[in-house]
Formats: sequence, C-alpha cells, structure tokens
Amino acid sequence: MSVFGMNIKVQTFDEGLYRLAKWKVELALVLALVLLAWMDSSQAAESLNFIIDQLIGLSPYLLVSIGLTAYAKATGADNLIARAFKGKEPVIIIFASLMGGLSPFCSCGVIPLIAALLSMGVPLAPVMAFWLSSPLMDPSMFFLTAGTLGMKFALFKTFSAVAVGILGGYGTYFLIGNGLIINPLREGIGSGGCGGSVIRNPKQIIWKFWTEEERKNHFFKSSVENLIFLGKWMAIAFFLESLMLAYLPAEMVAHLVGDDGWGAVMLASVVGIPAYLNGYAALPLVAGLIEQGMAPGAGMAFLLAGGVSCIPAAIAVWALARPPVFAAYLGFAFIGACVLGLSFGYII
Repeated sequence: MSVFGMNIKVQTFDEGLYRLAKWKVELALVLALVLLAWMDSSQAAESLNFIIDQLIGLSPYLLVSIGLTAYAKATGADNLIARAFKGKEPVIIIFASLMGGLSPFCSCGVIPLIAALLSMGVPLAPVMAFWLSSPLMDPSMFFLTAGTLGMKFALFKTFSAVAVGILGGYGTYFLIGNGLIINPLREGIGSGGCGGSVIRNPKQIIWKFWTEEERKNHFFKSSVENLIFLGKWMAIAFFLESLMLAYLPAEMVAHLVGDDGWGAVMLASVVGIPAYLNGYAALPLVAGLIEQGMAPGAGMAFLLAGGVSCIPAAIAVWALARPPVFAAYLGFAFIGACVLGLSFGYII
C-alpha cells in the first residue's frame, strides 16, 4: 500500500516538474523581474512598464501575424511547400527560395522537414535554398519586422531571405557539380520526423476552413499557441531591451558596430549566431541596439546570420548532415549576412 502511495507521489511530483518545465520561459521572466526589483526597484518598474507599452504598441502586428499563421495551417496552405521541389534543379532553387520566404519555420523547426526531404531523395541544392531562406522571413515575421524596425527593414529582409536562399542553392549546386559534396546525410538518418508529414502526406487545401469543424478547431488552437509563444518571447526580448537601454553604454555599441563597414558587419554576423534567441525575440533587441548606436547594416547582418542558425539549430544540423554540408550551411549564411548587411547599410 505504501509503495502504491509512493508511486502516486512520484507521479504527482513528475507532473509538477513537467508543468514547471512547460512554463520555464514565463517563470524565468518573473524571476528576473523579482531579482531586478530586489537590486534596482525603480528600474524594475520601468522595465515592466516598457514591456507593457511595447506589447500594446506591437499588438496589431502581432494579431495579424498570428492570424496569418493559423490560417495557413488550418487551410493546409503550408502544404504548398511540397510543390516547390518538382522540376529542373536550377529552376527549383529559385522557387524553393521563394517558398522558404513564405513558410512559417524557424531555424530549429525547419530541420525535421529538411531531414525528410533529403531522406526522400530531393536534391540538396533546392533543399539548401529552402533551408536558408525559410527561417529568415514569413508573412507573420514581415508584419512584426515592419512594426518593430520599419517597412524598409522588413522589405529588405524579405529580399535578403530569398537572396540568401538563391546564393546557398546555386552555391551548393556548384559544390555538388565539382564533387565536393556527395551524400548529404549522416548514416542512420531516416524519415525526418514529424516535419516530414508536410511532404509525405500533404492534405487537401481548403481555403474556407471554417466549413470543417476539425480545421476550425485547429485554427483556434494554433492561434492560442502562437499567441502564448510570441507573447512570452516578445516580453523576454522587451525586458532585455529595457536593460540594454538602461545599462549598456551607447558609446560602446557605437564603437563596436556603429558603422556599416566590413568590420562592424562581420562582427554582427559572427555575434548573431550565439547571441540569437529566435526570429521574433531578436527584433526588439536589434531595435534597442540601433537606438544605442548600432548601424542598420550591422543590425541586418545580425538578424540574417542569427536567423539562419542559432546554436541549438547548428547542433541539430551537425547531428543531421555530414561535415561538408554543415560547413556549406554556415558558410553561405555568413557570406549572405555580410554581403546583404553591407548592401543595406549602403542603401540606407
């Protein structure tokens, strides 16, 4: 009897730990605010007000982005991705890059889909094009970028997403043609996980999704999940931005990345990968850095390099792909971020 009771207690304890792990981001924000209040109560109040004000100001863009993403999933429009990989390889690269700019994947979320595509024999060059462009932009990201950094920034980042994809796609096509890349996947990589279902079992597209109860439920469920996901990460990002504005000397930022030359852009590209949280959280951070003196070109380079591959994504890619593919993935991301960051700085 006691053993049975102990099992119930252990199970209850495990469920409690699971709930804590599920809300770890929210708990981290609360604990950070409590710690800041203990150290600097006035700044804690300012940070909290800053978070609330920024979230209210961004709410129209946030709601539009959530609605677009939920609509794409409910209608099955995200299955259009599969059609980008049919046809002649040099042509597919362009379509794959364009489709990547419309797909709602982050640098980590796209990896199961990439594994599925490669394991099913889809050529690496168009997959690389999609792989690089997908995390950089999607309709929801466009609206949030416009709301946070301005329409010029959003338009150029959209162009950059497609450009990086095309660069990586044709660059990979060249490497394969010269025998530098043969088999992209490591031994034992199979179906590609849950992300592969988009390609393996594409669902019928129904634009009037509200006519089916299941799709309607999926729309509301996806909306709530995205609202929680985006809300918590944007709150974290605005909290960090408030701390940067309060404690990070503007002179230091201006000195390190305050011009649009090669040095500042390359530094922003290198720092972008380890310092990156996710595509949505990075927007307020870059806005804060630009306000502190960061050059727009360096800010663009930071978003592009970090958007393609943060540290968790790089680790996952290393486990998935052979070293030449891993090197190409990081190399094209870095080159694209530098070139496009410099270009944006010149245009602006």
